[in-house]
Amino acid sequence: MSKPSPRLKQAIEVATKAHEGQLRKTGEPYIIHPLAVKKILEEWNMDEDSIIAGILHDTVEDTDLTLREIEDQFGLDVAFLVNGVTKLSKARSGMKDLDEYLPETGDNLLKLLIATGQDVRVLIIKLADRLHNLRTLSALPPEKQKKIARESLEVFAPLADRLQMGHVRVEIEETSFRYLDPRRFEFLENLTKERLKQADKKLKNAQHAVEDALKREKIDYECDGRVKSIYSLHKKLAKYNQDINRIYDLIALRFIVKDITTCYLVLGIIHSLFRPMEGRVKDYISLPKINGYQSLHTTVITPDKQIVEFQIRTHEMHEYAERGLAATFFYNEQKLTEAYAEGRVSKLPPQLHWIRELQETSAKLAKGEKVDTDKLKLNLFADKIFVRTPKGDIIDLPRGSMPLDFAYRLHSEIGATCTGAIVNGKMVSLNTKLKQGDIVEIITTKNQKPNPGWLDKVFSKHARSKLLSQLNAALPNFSAKKEPNPNQDLGKNKKKA
Repeated sequence: MSKPSPRLKQAIEVATKAHEGQLRKTGEPYIIHPLAVKKILEEWNMDEDSIIAGILHDTVEDTDLTLREIEDQFGLDVAFLVNGVTKLSKARSGMKDLDEYLPETGDNLLKLLIATGQDVRVLIIKLADRLHNLRTLSALPPEKQKKIARESLEVFAPLADRLQMGHVRVEIEETSFRYLDPRRFEFLENLTKERLKQADKKLKNAQHAVEDALKREKIDYECDGRVKSIYSLHKKLAKYNQDINRIYDLIALRFIVKDITTCYLVLGIIHSLFRPMEGRVKDYISLPKINGYQSLHTTVITPDKQIVEFQIRTHEMHEYAERGLAATFFYNEQKLTEAYAEGRVSKLPPQLHWIRELQETSAKLAKGEKVDTDKLKLNLFADKIFVRTPKGDIIDLPRGSMPLDFAYRLHSEIGATCTGAIVNGKMVSLNTKLKQGDIVEIITTKNQKPNPGWLDKVFSKHARSKLLSQLNAALPNFSAKKEPNPNQDLGKNKKKA
C-alpha cells in the first residue's frame, strides 16, 4: 500500500485535532470514524479530494473548523465537497415534518439527497459515512439500531442502487435487514444454504459444461458465482407467495469476457448446451437499465433438471455493476476511450449520456486536470422536478405535473378537497405545469369533492390512481373507461380550474 500524500497526512492531522476529546458511542476516539470513511473511499479508488473530504466530512458540523479554513488549507474543491456533505446532514434533519403526511418519506429523502448532493462525489462520501456507521451499529441501543437500519434500507440502499454500486447496496441491505428482522434473516440465510447444498453438484456440472465449450472455442473468460442476497430473496418471495421453487435466480453463474461480440457468442453457446426458459432472456447490453447496468441474462434448464441463471458481461460492465459510479473515478480517460472504441463497452442510449460525461470528467479530475464542476452534477432524475411546500419540504414529481399532482402527493384528502393553488406567491389555475424549484401551496375546502373534470388536470400515475378511486367511490355511474389518454398534451388543455 502506497504512503499517504502530504495533503492526506495534513487532512488527518487537521481532523484529529478538530475532533480531539470527542468519543463515539463505542467509547473510541471519534477520529476512528473519519479514518474508516477514508479507508472505504480508498477501497473505491476515489480521487484525493474526495478522500480528504471524507476525512473532514464531520468537522464543519461537529467542530470549530470552518469551511473557509478548509478552503485555505485544501482548496475550493475539498471545501465544496465538505459543504455538500454538511448540507445533506442538515437536509436530513429538516425532514421530520414530512412524516405527518408522507407515507413514502424514505423515497422522498432519497430524492432530497440527490437534489441536494449535486456533485456525485458528495453522495459517494455520504454512502461511505453510512456504511461505516452500519458496521458499528452494535454499539447503539436496540431502538436506535432499528431506526438507523430502517433509514439505511429505505434510503441509502436505493441510493447505492441508483449509483449502481452493487456491493455497497447489498452490504447496506444485508446489515440493515439483519437488525430489523433477525429471525427472518436467519431463516432465509439457512434456507439459502440448504438450497446451495442441494444444487452444488448440478451447478458445477453446468459450469464445467460451459467452460469446456468456451475452451474448445478458445474464448478467454473469468467465471464466478453470485448468490442472491438475503434481502433480495425476502422481497422476491413476497411476490411469489413465499414459494422458493419459483425463485429461478437464487444462484447465478457469471461469465466475464473481453468484448460485447464475445458476450453474444457465449450466450449462443450456452443456449446450444441448455434449453432457455421462455421469457427469461434479458439483453441489458442493447437496452441498459436506467442506472447504466449492462449484462446479458438467461435462465436455462440443464439435462439434470437444474434451473440456472447465467450472466454474461465485459470486464468494464462488471466493474461498473460492482462499484458503479465510484468506478468511474478509477478509469483514466485513455482506458475509457479505448473501451468504447474496441467495443468492450457499448454505446449508451441518449438518456444515459451523462454517465459517459461523468466518467470522462472524473478521469480528468483524477489526473489533476481542471474540470467544469457542472459536469459532475447528477442527472439521475431527468424526468423529475423538485418543488417545495411553504415550509421548505422537498417533494419530487414527474416532469409535467400540475398542482393537483402535488396535492395528491401530499395526501389523498388534500387532493380531494383542493379548490386552488398558489405557486411562488401567486394564484394559478389547476392546469398550470409546475417547474423545478416552485414553492406550492394548496388551498382546500372541507365541502369540496373531486369531479371527473379533474382527470384533465392530473399528470402523475399516483394522482390519477387516487382520483379514479375517489370518483368510483363517490359516483356510482362513473366509468374509468371515460378517462382521457394520459399521454395527451395536457399543456394544451384550455379548461379553467
